[in-house]
Amino acid sequence: MTVAAAASAFSSLGFFNSGGVGRIQSKKLSPRISARFSIKPSNFSGKNARVQFRTSASGGIQSYDSENEAEPRTYAWPDKKRPRICILGGGFGGLYTALRLESLVWPDGKKPQVVLVDQCEHFVFKPMLYELLSGEVDPWEIAPRFTDLLANTGVQFFKDRVKCFCPSDALGMNPPTVSGAGGTVHLESGLLIEYDWLVLALGAQAKLESVPGAAEYALPFSTLEDARMVDEKLRALERQNFGKDSQIRVAVVGCGYSGVELAATVSERLQDKGIVEAINVQNTVLSNAPVGNREAAVKVLSSRKVKLLLGYFVRCIREVDKSGIHDKETAKSHRNLILELQPAERGVQSQMLEADLVLWTVGTKSLLPLLEPSDKPHEIPLNARGQAETDETLRVKGYPRIFAVGDSSAFRDSSGKLLPASAQVAFQQADFAGWNLWAAINDRPLLPFRFQNLGEMMTLGRYDGAISPSFIEGLTLEGPIGHTARKLAYLIRLPTDEHRVKVGFSWLAKAAVESVAFLQDNLTKVVSGS
Repeated sequence: MTVAAAASAFSSLGFFNSGGVGRIQSKKLSPRISARFSIKPSNFSGKNARVQFRTSASGGIQSYDSENEAEPRTYAWPDKKRPRICILGGGFGGLYTALRLESLVWPDGKKPQVVLVDQCEHFVFKPMLYELLSGEVDPWEIAPRFTDLLANTGVQFFKDRVKCFCPSDALGMNPPTVSGAGGTVHLESGLLIEYDWLVLALGAQAKLESVPGAAEYALPFSTLEDARMVDEKLRALERQNFGKDSQIRVAVVGCGYSGVELAATVSERLQDKGIVEAINVQNTVLSNAPVGNREAAVKVLSSRKVKLLLGYFVRCIREVDKSGIHDKETAKSHRNLILELQPAERGVQSQMLEADLVLWTVGTKSLLPLLEPSDKPHEIPLNARGQAETDETLRVKGYPRIFAVGDSSAFRDSSGKLLPASAQVAFQQADFAGWNLWAAINDRPLLPFRFQNLGEMMTLGRYDGAISPSFIEGLTLEGPIGHTARKLAYLIRLPTDEHRVKVGFSWLAKAAVESVAFLQDNLTKVVSGS
């Protein structure tokens, strides 16, 4: 469908322009999204979604309640001449691309208008979610609001879910001019956004469907909501077991970085009140990590008596049968879940593992396949993981006006190896995507992306960590030094200067309080000993 045809169809459905931009709030709905689709009035009914718009200095979108007014609206960009960039997803790839665009120097009349869309109102610095469980950081430090981060920029933030996007720049079609539309994005609230350039940075979500019972009984750990839910569950178990001899049993599925960091953090929190068991299909933890990081992890996990079940995969998770337990209190305190473990190699017996809490850290799935209808799958070229295939400049193959970064991008290095879906990769891709958007808008050559591995870091608790920089072969900083180096590295990587300053002062204040408390404890011990 061409943009002209789309505009005509939307006009017949009662679309109209309204000035300005605003922050959208909508109820969470199951996303159903397409890369290209036929327009039907039922697709944009907006039923059960209440949408509120907040006016901006550039002119206001009038408030309306989509429960009473079902007709969707077209977003009116403030300037009809300047380029329009729509960024889908506010993770490392999306937010940092927007900030990179804001930092560049633009010729007169060429600075783009940028809209950032994310279903959450908070940006989440995911590598530090573990510190929420240990109480080392406060939520605002690693999960600031998008509106606060973008307050001093020209980037507009919409809190909404993507329903579908409809590109019109496929190779072989009539390519749009710089001032012409590259396609449209449709949000679940009913808002239609026409763009010149699109950035796919929707990230990924936990994949739980492959194991029976995992979606029902296991908790993932990749979002702020996940971290809060895990913390609440641990608090409930701690209250339930307070003063009792029984221990809290936590099973962590997966021993990659996320699983190891989670197991180390939870075991430190529970101490002798709980048992943490980590399950991994491979016969070692952190199989792809530097040797120094792997050795540091094994040492810490061993010191905290974390039981490693290596060479097993989870066949299913089910609830304990409590039908034979007549006492309600006993039934309540009984182990809730059973994990059936299947050995990865022959000759090893299966195991049954009881747990109060199961934390899932293996497997993710891209959100891009959900953007396409069942009758027209994979118009956007996707790999087996559901990531968009890109060229060396991060443009989606066959779509010169669409860039993909982070977990949405299937970028391969010079050897053909797919880059890992890590924060470090997303950081660097955002920098290149911002520059290449500048180059494309200004008719300059685009730069090929080259990933520079700077090293790998992980937390192992409040005072333990490990960092292996790539520029010094064989060096690993571990223990308190590694922990401090990691926090400083992430402090530098926080999104804005203002937020870095606030967080830096907060961390300094906490460190000072802990140092005073440590000195007081030592002085008390000395005085009591004398």
